[in-house]
Amino acid sequence: MYSCEIISVGTELLLGDILDTNQRYLSQEAAALGIAVLKRTTVGDNIERLSREINSALKNNDLVLLTGGLGPTADDITKEACCACMGFELKRDEKILRKIEDYFKNKGVVMPPTNAKQADVPFGEGANVFDNTCGTAPGAAIEKDGKCVVFMPGPPREMQAMFEKSVRPFLIKKYSDGVILSHSVRTVGIGESAMAERVADLLDSKNPTVAPYAKEGEALLRVTARAESREDAERLMAPVLNEIFKRLGDKIYDVDSSGLQETVVKLLKQKNLKVAFAESCTAGYLSKRLTDVPGASEVFECGIVSYSNRIKMKVLGVKKETLERYGAVSAQCAGEMAAGVRRISGADICVSVTGVAGPGNDGDIPSGVSYIGVCTDDGVFTERFETKKDSAREYNRYVTSSRALDLIRKQICKNSSNSV
Repeated sequence: MYSCEIISVGTELLLGDILDTNQRYLSQEAAALGIAVLKRTTVGDNIERLSREINSALKNNDLVLLTGGLGPTADDITKEACCACMGFELKRDEKILRKIEDYFKNKGVVMPPTNAKQADVPFGEGANVFDNTCGTAPGAAIEKDGKCVVFMPGPPREMQAMFEKSVRPFLIKKYSDGVILSHSVRTVGIGESAMAERVADLLDSKNPTVAPYAKEGEALLRVTARAESREDAERLMAPVLNEIFKRLGDKIYDVDSSGLQETVVKLLKQKNLKVAFAESCTAGYLSKRLTDVPGASEVFECGIVSYSNRIKMKVLGVKKETLERYGAVSAQCAGEMAAGVRRISGADICVSVTGVAGPGNDGDIPSGVSYIGVCTDDGVFTERFETKKDSAREYNRYVTSSRALDLIRKQICKNSSNSV
């Protein structure tokens, strides 16, 4: 089995100015090809430090995958460091230079002279240059003495396009002797420890492996198999996944979903249903999470943020008597908010949230306590929900919105044979 290290290059990454999504993408892609990622590193724009890291990675791995540092400025030093470590020279490729010039010409501008540097590529036996279909910086793989260094541009759109078109086929041909495939079983409404207890014996499995992970308001089990083909890996995982489904039941909300909001949008589309929200303590956070999903406009009618009691009464129709007798943070208020937004929107499933996000209590009501209302053709029901004691405001809002999303999921699936 081949191993690799992934190196991201750029001082802006070290400073936290840019979120590095490339390492996650490349880790997943390498694993899918059966290449073990042993280390991930970020290095600033310094050729000495980068060269040391490349040399160290080459001693311990078959492959080194790098992203970033292929721009036209003096501090873009990735290919220079790679070639120096591998004993290759850079040579200007006139064909690539013309392509870069055309790239700028098509945008209606003249190529800055500094961009000519991007046409300098490694040449000779063992050098494979990769075209950049989305930008100006080509990538390359250079091989020598059984070792390989691959460098790709830093912008994720450019890097992913290059990987899919050129780098993946190159790696499959020379460095893939199997696949490592994973499925993430995502749960909500159960903690990591409780989840792990239900599947304790499965955690000792060697192939496939089963590993628990905790996320905010959720927990997941990652099932991973190593095999000669994707089909064989799927066959290995199938009985383990089936056993997990039996033991965790409706706590599982999806497999390989990017989040609860994505699953809810998918289910709403499948059932041709619409939703609408009335939010107080979450202040539009529930609406934001849903509309972060592409295509949410097909299922989302409206979101009303009703922080003040005046707006709760004037817009949503919450009774003054309800607020005076029970307060804004109450099951009664949540129910009337949900009914009010359904009257306004006509949506199939209408959800309200009212509570205390914190920090600090609201009178006798502790921080993290909320009431969630759901209004459908079946009527109105409410639920009291409470987060962990002394949790931060942002955490309270996030997990409360997660609970509201899960209630939508359960409402959609209540008449189905399974919840996923």
